[in-house]
Amino acid sequence: MFDWLSNIPLGDSLAPFDIIEVSFNNGSRKDFFRNVTKQFFDKGEMVTVEGVSGFDVGTVSLTGELVKLQMKKRRAEDTPEVKKVLRRSTNDDLQRMNDNKSREKEALIKSRALARNLGLEMKLAEVEIQADGRKATFFYTADDRVDFRELIKVYASEFRAKVEMRQIGARQEAGKVGGIGSCGRELCCSTWLSDFKSVNTTAARYQNLSINQAKLSGQCGRLKCCLNYELDTYLDALKDFPDDADNIETAGGVAHLQKRDIFKCLMWYSYEGSNKQYPLTIARAKEIRQLNRQGIKPDDLKPVEVVTAKPKEADLGYADVVGLISLKSLEKTAQKRKQKDKDKQRQQRNGERTERGEPKQAQGQPRTDAPKGGQKPDNRQPSERKPKPDNRQQRQQSGGQPKQGREQQPRNEQQQQRQEQRQQTPKQPGQQPAQPGLPGGQGATNPKQDRRPPRHKHRPHNPNKNNNNPEKGQ
Repeated sequence: MFDWLSNIPLGDSLAPFDIIEVSFNNGSRKDFFRNVTKQFFDKGEMVTVEGVSGFDVGTVSLTGELVKLQMKKRRAEDTPEVKKVLRRSTNDDLQRMNDNKSREKEALIKSRALARNLGLEMKLAEVEIQADGRKATFFYTADDRVDFRELIKVYASEFRAKVEMRQIGARQEAGKVGGIGSCGRELCCSTWLSDFKSVNTTAARYQNLSINQAKLSGQCGRLKCCLNYELDTYLDALKDFPDDADNIETAGGVAHLQKRDIFKCLMWYSYEGSNKQYPLTIARAKEIRQLNRQGIKPDDLKPVEVVTAKPKEADLGYADVVGLISLKSLEKTAQKRKQKDKDKQRQQRNGERTERGEPKQAQGQPRTDAPKGGQKPDNRQPSERKPKPDNRQQRQQSGGQPKQGREQQPRNEQQQQRQEQRQQTPKQPGQQPAQPGLPGGQGATNPKQDRRPPRHKHRPHNPNKNNNNPEKGQ
């Protein structure tokens, strides 16, 4: 509890409340003690108080007027039987307390073994030894009643102290052990929650939660205490929803209530034999229910269109400057790496050309010997190259007709006709063969071809190109 009255001064006529709250064993147990010495104690200060046939050491957790509220909450009465505060803790008191506290872990292990030997169905959660070592309190959990009369005698003879057995619940056990909840925070029962109320599954139904025992249970194995935190708010919101609108009748049939959306104030209905759900407002559900009481069935439910699109986030004006950052050292390294890769590729190309007998390519110069159009380069000398025959001159001298004037005949028939004409026409030296189908016999040409100038006019005459020269074979 936070002491918000600590900085507020009291009047001169008022005296401070003489009872303080002291916590033991890191806050697992708290009790009230009367300050008979009238000393001023601060929160967190170590004090020595009365114990069972001895003394105990604890930490001051609360002082002042708020102690009255705590006593009223825990139903503690201000009677003369309230134990007293002896003094501020001395070094001897603290040393003795630390020695006895170091025995608690060993005592817990031994006590569990002794209880198991006696066959008792109980689980020991914690052992608390008094600061002077004269009393030991054993906290345990059990489903049924346990007869531990024989166990107390064994514990008293083993630990040489007065034994007190105190039964606690599963929630108190989780508070003593501690831990982290599913929300990511420390358990409420181990920090601030002291009054444990019963939690039912109806609290989950009111909040439209799925009844999943694994998700609704805490570390203690019981339903989470936080299910009661917002239950009152949900109950207030459910007052606006009609209680008698679970089934409504329309012309299309009877619609059954599936769920209530408390946040959007909608009621979802569906017809029998259909999985489609229709959201209705609270006012529309009440209206249909009122019409059903009068014996009227509306034609349509008139559902509401639910927009599930997420709202657009506002542009805050921030700019992404990550892409504008340039590291010169990294850029230089990348450029060097690229240049090395290019040099390696050039060396590989030059090595391949050297194997084929081609001259090496100078670095930094483009390749000029690459042929255009994907043709292979001609590496022969000009004197070794053979001139290509000019078939155009032969076609003109042989009196060939253009393709447009010729008759469209099969290619095999035309070749046969040409061979027959060549065999019938005698060859004479220095005389051109006559073209078939033309008058004049020798050297006759097509008048249409005379109109065009011959293309071989400006080229030098090569006697080797003429296939009909009789001197070629001599």
